[in-house]
Amino acid sequence: MNTANSIIDALERAPGVVLPLVREVPASILKRRPPSGKWSAHEHACHLAAVHPLFFERLDYMLSAPAPVITPYDPGTQDPEDALLRLDLGESLDAYVRDRARLVTRLRGLTPADWSKTAAHGEYSHYSVFIMFRHLALHDFMHAYRIEELLLSRE
Repeated sequence: MNTANSIIDALERAPGVVLPLVREVPASILKRRPPSGKWSAHEHACHLAAVHPLFFERLDYMLSAPAPVITPYDPGTQDPEDALLRLDLGESLDAYVRDRARLVTRLRGLTPADWSKTAAHGEYSHYSVFIMFRHLALHDFMHAYRIEELLLSRE
């Protein structure tokens, strides 16, 4: 099996895990942050939609620039504290599904040479189109895990 296909399949399946999980979270705790002050379930879910434009931009840049340099993105320091809380959850989830389908279609059209294109990245020792989208797949499930922790917490 082609490893890029495994990444694409994971990216394609992620909304099917994330959306039912988010819908399971009671409205009374959806926007409640844990005692640690970290993100609420609402914020985790909205973040998944909010990062899609970044990945589309990075992909275009990496495929077109001769020596791309990727600037790290840290939503905890680069966005207002309540930016994700102000987003409409339904609209964000709709955008997540729509943008993810568009991304999967785009990734299915990449060549092996496209997948191996590299960039310098401010945080990582090496970075490629393949690593970027493997990272996105892991990122989806990491946020899904955080949502489930909030859903199941006794606090």
